[in-house]
Amino acid sequence: MEQTQYNQLFSFIWNIANDVLVNAFDKGDYKKIILPMMVLRRLDILLEPTHDQVLKQKEVLSKLGIPESAQDVQLYSITGYPFCNTSRFTMKSLRGEINPVRLKQNFLEYLDGFSHDVQDIIDKFKLKQQVDNLSDAGRLGAIIEKFTDDNINLGITPVLDKDGNVRLPGVDNHTMGTLFEQLLRKFNEENSVTAAGEHFTPRDYVALLADIAVIPVADKLQSATYSIYDGACGTGGILSISEKLIKDLAEKHGRQVNIQLYGQELQPETYATCKADLMLSSSAKSFQYNHAGKTRERFYCGSTISEDGHPGMHFDFCISNPPFGTPWKEDMHRWGLKDNEKDKITDSRFVFSSLLPDGHMETENFVPGIGDPQMLFLANNLSRMKDDTELGTRIVEVHNGSSLFTGNAGGGESNLRQYIISHDLLEAIIAMPEKDFYNTGIGTFVWVVTNRKEPRRCGKVQLIDATGIKTPLRKNLGEKNCETNADDRRRIIQLLMDFKETPESKIFPNDEFGYWEITVDRPLRLRVLPDADLTRGKLTAAEQEQCRQAMDSVPADTPLDDWDAYASALGLKKTLLKKLRPLISVTDPQAKPVSGEMDKALRDVEQVPLRYEGGIEAFMRNEVLPYTPDAVVSDDDTKVGYELSFTKYFYKPVQLRSVHDIVADITGIEQETDGLLEEILSITK
Repeated sequence: MEQTQYNQLFSFIWNIANDVLVNAFDKGDYKKIILPMMVLRRLDILLEPTHDQVLKQKEVLSKLGIPESAQDVQLYSITGYPFCNTSRFTMKSLRGEINPVRLKQNFLEYLDGFSHDVQDIIDKFKLKQQVDNLSDAGRLGAIIEKFTDDNINLGITPVLDKDGNVRLPGVDNHTMGTLFEQLLRKFNEENSVTAAGEHFTPRDYVALLADIAVIPVADKLQSATYSIYDGACGTGGILSISEKLIKDLAEKHGRQVNIQLYGQELQPETYATCKADLMLSSSAKSFQYNHAGKTRERFYCGSTISEDGHPGMHFDFCISNPPFGTPWKEDMHRWGLKDNEKDKITDSRFVFSSLLPDGHMETENFVPGIGDPQMLFLANNLSRMKDDTELGTRIVEVHNGSSLFTGNAGGGESNLRQYIISHDLLEAIIAMPEKDFYNTGIGTFVWVVTNRKEPRRCGKVQLIDATGIKTPLRKNLGEKNCETNADDRRRIIQLLMDFKETPESKIFPNDEFGYWEITVDRPLRLRVLPDADLTRGKLTAAEQEQCRQAMDSVPADTPLDDWDAYASALGLKKTLLKKLRPLISVTDPQAKPVSGEMDKALRDVEQVPLRYEGGIEAFMRNEVLPYTPDAVVSDDDTKVGYELSFTKYFYKPVQLRSVHDIVADITGIEQETDGLLEEILSITK
């Protein structure tokens, strides 16, 4: 669809709200009516040509005594889609009814005539509730008139004029998703709502994700069935664009492929739009049916974190833009856990367990901090990887910068990075430009994970700095001021596939990003204060007297900078000595070490790169002991962590100005202001 035609379609639908709903509904409710009606009309258009044929076939099947639950499959063969409507009405046939009561009854009968999956869509949109509201406001007939206007086409096929020329172009899934998201964004802006739609992925970015997932393995595609999964599928743009790309590339290589799409989405309205649009795609014809004639659940509405909509399933491509920077406390509550009970999570997607050769179970815990769910989505995709195919699984996922470094060694985020990198699954991470999304100006990073690396990539990770590869927009769309157009995408894909060192591409061995987190301790050193006030502590009067007598009996030559010697001379029991010590001692770096005790106040944590020559021992010898000779490593506390830093590898220092230029500027300013002070003073006299 050309931009001019798209703008006309957008304006037409946007103006329906201003023409029909104004003064009858709050602005915040416009989207609850316009968006589901738009989706419903899209489905309705597809069923119009076969409606009479469906009704006749249903009558035949009913006379034969075939249960309604078994009729749908045969009716789908007539519509050509995995849905049908067996009511007496189409949306256009409802237009002639002027009695508001009958119109409402007929419209509800029309909605009830849809098959199982469309009923799910109607339910998620809460459309019947909106029908009540529209009828009560006297606007139901008007909105039906608008959406069935001959000057609007929401179907997938073009509308032709009498000469066979295209009068109104069809609306493909890509355009429908764009239309939905732009309308929702504008409705939210008009109503001063910024949260909803925050994570919609711009279509240029979606195209990049599909390119990264598919183009590097295009020559490996066979005549086979491939599955694509998006655990945060939104309106389904990633799924539909990836499907089209795979089919186009397969055809180019002389292959015939079948694509199966799977997705999960939390927001009901967005889920409903996604499901409706993907039911219209060519892959819909390959939907499988159970004995009741219902489609297999390809799309699930609910939180991917706490409600696994596709348990135990594995996919060829996992492509997602999950939410980031939002708490996932509600998922904890759905599990029946409190906010501080992360350690009780047992979901195998986030807590991996494997049997070691010695018979012990090894557990990998990937549960991150409760304030950000993005790493849970990555772990979820990781659990979906196929191990028994030539292609394996490619994961392409968008994150913000915190996914690269958040979390200490031993924490869920670091553990997940360690697992991915140490198992040689990380192919690349691509840094994208800032202000590439609608509602946030932050930069984003694309993770590329696969269990079928090319031989030249084995043991290595590629970092690509694509922050400068962008095309400015003529007009900002919210925060978005740039796009990744086709030429930009080609540059990024070329950098990925060339796998060479350039100013924008760096290649490192896997262990470059790993480190030991060591705890460095120093001995506790105490000096005794024999004249200290014993009444400051929790000693009883009797204990104070006992301690004072013991201290008075300590030989005069007992060193006060040696706690072990002084404590031995006191001859007190351990419990009483423990209560006495904080009252009569202070730390002193010149005192002798206390046997077996470390000074917690001097404890430090250091990161030692895994590639540090000589390891921890050499690090201590070179970096620590020259400054603190008594430091030791607490071996029991040593952990391994992984993190990445693009700034470290792509830092571009700002060129400082020369002294000559600075002096020249100062001289110029002095000349410009020469005599100015005298002039000001003369004016004030």
